[in-house]
Amino acid sequence: MGLINKLFGGSTEPKEEKVLPWIALNNLEQLNAIQEKSKTKTQVIFKHSTRCGISSMVMRHFVSTYNVTENDLDLYYLDLLNYREVSNEIAHRFQVMHESPQLLVIRNEIVVAHDSHGAINDIDLSGYI
Repeated sequence: MGLINKLFGGSTEPKEEKVLPWIALNNLEQLNAIQEKSKTKTQVIFKHSTRCGISSMVMRHFVSTYNVTENDLDLYYLDLLNYREVSNEIAHRFQVMHESPQLLVIRNEIVVAHDSHGAINDIDLSGYI
């Protein structure tokens, strides 16, 4: 059994989980603050559906490849299922059609980049710092 576990990932060693500096986005007032802060620091919103397998897969890949610091940008996490009204306001305010999962990069009060699904991981956030 030991050889099979080694071959197929049955390691008993705990894996270190990468934790990002997420800021929970859960009310409409935060959108005003995000726009204001975007004048001096890049703001990023990750819209995620906790019931969607594709969204979870994209989130895992995003986390594993994330290489920006808290000093460079603010990273917001929006749980779409619990805060639908916030998601709707984001679409309206920033004129970006809602998709899930979705990443929006905000600078100087406007969205300067956005994408959804697997294309989220093609956005080079370091280019917006």
